[in-house]
Amino acid sequence: MLVAGVDSSTQSTKVLLCQADDGTIVGEAAAPHPDGTECDPELWWQALAKAGDGLLDQADAIGVAAQQHGMVVVDEAGQVIRPALLWNDVRSAPQAAALIAEMGGPGHWARLTGSVPTASFTVTKLRWLAEHEPDAAARTARVMLPHDWLTWRLGDRAHEPATDRGDASGTGYFSPATGRWLPEIAEAALGKPARLPRLADPAEIVARTAAGAALSAGTGDNMGAALGLGLRLGEVVVSIGTSGTAYAVAAEPAADESGAVAGFADATGRFLPLVATINAARVLTVTARMLGTDAAGLSRLALAAPPGAQGLVLLPYLDGERSPNRPGANGVLRGLTSTNTMPENLARAAVEAVLCSLADAIDNLAGCGITAQRVILIGGAARSEAVRRIAPEVFGVPVTVPSPAEYVALGAARQAAWALSAEAGSGAAEPPSWPLAGTAEYTAEPAPQVREQYAALRDATAAWGG
Repeated sequence: MLVAGVDSSTQSTKVLLCQADDGTIVGEAAAPHPDGTECDPELWWQALAKAGDGLLDQADAIGVAAQQHGMVVVDEAGQVIRPALLWNDVRSAPQAAALIAEMGGPGHWARLTGSVPTASFTVTKLRWLAEHEPDAAARTARVMLPHDWLTWRLGDRAHEPATDRGDASGTGYFSPATGRWLPEIAEAALGKPARLPRLADPAEIVARTAAGAALSAGTGDNMGAALGLGLRLGEVVVSIGTSGTAYAVAAEPAADESGAVAGFADATGRFLPLVATINAARVLTVTARMLGTDAAGLSRLALAAPPGAQGLVLLPYLDGERSPNRPGANGVLRGLTSTNTMPENLARAAVEAVLCSLADAIDNLAGCGITAQRVILIGGAARSEAVRRIAPEVFGVPVTVPSPAEYVALGAARQAAWALSAEAGSGAAEPPSWPLAGTAEYTAEPAPQVREQYAALRDATAAWGG
């Protein structure tokens, strides 16, 4: 039996074809997405068709994991009304503030939905649509997330759209604690009722393709990565990709009234408290471009500089920030002197900035009772030797780096295998056990001065109108 896992991320679609019993990868492909903070979902579909050509038709089951929060609105005929607003689109920041104020304040939101919404959350995008494009809002019959829509298309739109509790928990109108939609919140945001996808069980088959392949419930990208890693209770993952995230599987729901921690659900029936940053690997890409080099060159330069970059500090909020909630912020470089303005120090400052931002995210998880004893480091930037070696200095704990893999797509494939197994009557309460590829371990003496100088800049800029 073969299963396919799809990762429809901000930047591309990846497809893995795996053996259902042990996860061995037998085929893989990818296709790019256009850059930007909104996207016509039809372009995701075209990328899936390209990446899945020759792979999806071999699969007995398919699972789709995709970027969280994206707002896909369709009319009564099932046609997409406007380009999807993505998680990294911060235009709805004023609407987020207004919704929080209107509906009981941060504490009420945290208790009800597990999270205090920021501009990333779907609910804020619905309010933006109602205020700025009322005609589109009036035509909206259904609201879906990217993975919901892609699964619906794979089933030729013949079934009721379905989602899972993991991705639903990033909308702002779902209760992870009860496992139920809160449609009254979506209606208050949009200004009218709209149909929401059916909530599927973790191992459920929600539909089939025209060729007969089973379609699992799918999930959000972070939930997919946790599933692909086989994440266990007590382990903390830091992912450095287009976005940065720190998260852990938990047995109990989280409700952080400060808004720093999103109290998400995972893809297995547990919970996934998570802290997300908007600025992550792109900070390194931009810095490399400034220095006239590439990722490998940036890594070499960073490792040639001392911890703390001789006092050069970068605040990496280049495109606004979600954690902390500063949607109007931008980057700040501080500590320039006539002796430290060298490429090596700027490269080091960029790497340290991204890692310090994520170290703050790990600290926020402590409020949910999660203390990192080690960090599992994944994402595109985890391939950087500088990131790997500097991470334990900044995090203050050992860092494990699994072999590079498409863990979101792997998790989606594992969910598909679980659905096949459940359909066959195994009654498995857990997804199949797939071995994790080899890992590398990194340790270093903590460098507290790096976080101290970063925190000083972060706090000094808090009132800068961001």
